[in-house]
Amino acid sequence: MDFETAREMALDMPGTAEKEHHGRPSYSVKKKIYMTLWLDEGRAVVKLTPGQQAEFSEEYPDAFAPVPNKWGQHGWTNVFMPYCSERLFRFATDLAWRNVAPKWILPTRTIPPRG
Repeated sequence: MDFETAREMALDMPGTAEKEHHGRPSYSVKKKIYMTLWLDEGRAVVKLTPGQQAEFSEEYPDAFAPVPNKWGQHGWTNVFMPYCSERLFRFATDLAWRNVAPKWILPTRTIPPRG
């Protein structure tokens, strides 16, 4: 999985804005961040629910892990790009978007298939 594709996927989500957040590109909908790209570290951070985070981390331990601080307890999840397929990344990004997007915008996007 590469960063340019990740960026394109994020910008494909309805209502997404791209902004700098602490020197890193971040993607938000209605001012709620759902993904940040850590280009220098080869990872993305996405906003999953704690349950989604546990499921992904258990099923794909090389690709997903909780952020190792209090943010991780709230669902913020590392995605290690070299170990994540494009299809799985799209699914996780879609979940992250859905977790922060207002309910009225959700029907504008079809849920992609899981990795």
